[in-house]
Amino acid sequence: MSSTALRILLLNPPHTAIGSRVPREQLPPLGLLSVGGPLIDAGHHVELLDAEFGPMRLDAIIAAVVANAPDVLLIGHSGSTSAHPTVVQIVRRLRHALPALTIVYGGVFPTYHWRDVLAQEPAFDYIVRGEGERTMLRLAEALAGRANVDDIGGLAFRRDGGIRDTGAAEMITDLDAYRIGWELIDHRRYSYWGNLRAVVVQFSRGCPYLCSYCGQRGFWTRWRHRDPVAFARELARLYREEGVRLINFADELPTGSRKAWKAFLEALVAENVDLTLVGSTRAGDIVRDADLLPLYKRAGVIRFLLGIESYSDATLDAIRKGASSSEDRQAIQLLRQHGIISMATYVVGFDEQTDLDYWRSLRHLLSYDPDQIQLLYVTPHRWTPYYDEVAGQRVIQTDVRRWDYKHQVLATNRVPPWRVLLWVKAIEVCLQLRPKALYRSLLHPDKRVLHGMRWYVKMGRRVWFREIVEFFFGAPRVADGPDLATFWGPSLAAEENALGKPRRRTPIPLTIVAPATRDTARAPSV
Repeated sequence: MSSTALRILLLNPPHTAIGSRVPREQLPPLGLLSVGGPLIDAGHHVELLDAEFGPMRLDAIIAAVVANAPDVLLIGHSGSTSAHPTVVQIVRRLRHALPALTIVYGGVFPTYHWRDVLAQEPAFDYIVRGEGERTMLRLAEALAGRANVDDIGGLAFRRDGGIRDTGAAEMITDLDAYRIGWELIDHRRYSYWGNLRAVVVQFSRGCPYLCSYCGQRGFWTRWRHRDPVAFARELARLYREEGVRLINFADELPTGSRKAWKAFLEALVAENVDLTLVGSTRAGDIVRDADLLPLYKRAGVIRFLLGIESYSDATLDAIRKGASSSEDRQAIQLLRQHGIISMATYVVGFDEQTDLDYWRSLRHLLSYDPDQIQLLYVTPHRWTPYYDEVAGQRVIQTDVRRWDYKHQVLATNRVPPWRVLLWVKAIEVCLQLRPKALYRSLLHPDKRVLHGMRWYVKMGRRVWFREIVEFFFGAPRVADGPDLATFWGPSLAAEENALGKPRRRTPIPLTIVAPATRDTARAPSV
């Protein structure tokens, strides 16, 4: 390790979202591990504090950071909007406990809200905007005295009494150029899908579709994918050396390229490893790949989440989904024919929805016949085009910790919040307790499908009751809240694309130290 190496602590803060607290299983913080790998390879001493376990109380987090005595603390969370209030509490206390500590903050929320964060919270020193691997690596070089922060795209910080940004970070085109720091975690602590040892991975980044409400598409700016064979090799190594059994894809659209996805599936089959794959994709890609679905199954794909969003083609057009209801139905049927679980996510809480719309939603979802259902509340992000459409609506949930898609945050004129909740709970019960769903959860002949169905019923039951309790007792709403624009500020939709287009230039030289364990991998940003 060089004399200018830094002690860097990666902190995954505890999250208040229902989805984090209820399952009682924990997945690794992929974004932080993705940044940690390159930092280790550059010779820095890197450790991870995953405060999601427990979850850790604030006093324990502060004590752990103080005991570690890092030069730099990097904080990031995949659910960064709802985690932000907790992050603020942590850094305010750390600033008093460790005045000389350099605190860096990354994630989707600070990428877009960097002006407000730096103006309101003096405890933060730097914000990493967009993909974090290269930006954080160069920032570490600057903090070690080997580079100038002004030359590093993707940063925001204070200087001379003002707030400065260095422009957008250049997009990473080679997703295999930076590896994931898997050695930062004890794989035995992380599980999913009913106590299967699990990891989160990314085969690709981004999505070419233009859904107006999506908070992720612009963050990645452009769809890209990893080398299919190298990616399959990495998953096989995790299986053989770390005992990993469950692969959870964090991609918005892993199947975006039929050619690349097919090459990955074939390479994984050739590795001859008994992995279970779950992820999300678009119904259109399932229909496109009808002839490849036997290969999906052989490779270990057991469930795909499909964003149905609405039964109405007019609504799908309005939110620029780029899909049709008939395509959704066909995709669900195709997955079932090949022994793959379909989970339909359905968004509710649009202002124009009436009781009749909810009734029609129930009827159409029953006709789609998905294996699993997840209803989410529409949650506007300031950097999306959808924000402009609803900027005048009232906010009924001012506790940002509840902006996790499982709480109603906007007022609706036609259906009051209590009745929206009633419809949501009724739709979920009707879908999950219908005879077909019960058969799949109790008697399905495919053991892997049966396991997945039973696990989800177990998790869903906990979440179902938790949502009702929180609605009435744990997440009070305001009767006369501010409009959305007043609550969050003016639209940032013009800044939706967080990354700059790649350009040719001479790379900044970095001091690289060969790691003890080398994986050819990487994934999402902090």
